[in-house]
Amino acid sequence: MNTFLKILLLAALVLIAIKLSPLFFVALLVSLVAAAVLGAVGVSLVAVLAAVLLGLAIALSPIWIPVLVIVGLVNLFRNNRGAPPVAA
Repeated sequence: MNTFLKILLLAALVLIAIKLSPLFFVALLVSLVAAAVLGAVGVSLVAVLAAVLLGLAIALSPIWIPVLVIVGLVNLFRNNRGAPPVAA
């Protein structure tokens, strides 16, 4: 391809890019606003999920705290044959 044709093609591409730049700018702006809205919704959903899980853990604490105490005591006094003896 001739050098003159390459320069002419490049100039045509630059003119097309300049003419379409407002359209690209608007599309970019709309996509950034959409991303911000979706990000805010996502963060709020994570906060709601964390609050629900915390509320569930608090509501079930009369059940799981005694269960954890029992499991801990069983593991404390269980005879582990594979483990070396602990010097007291």
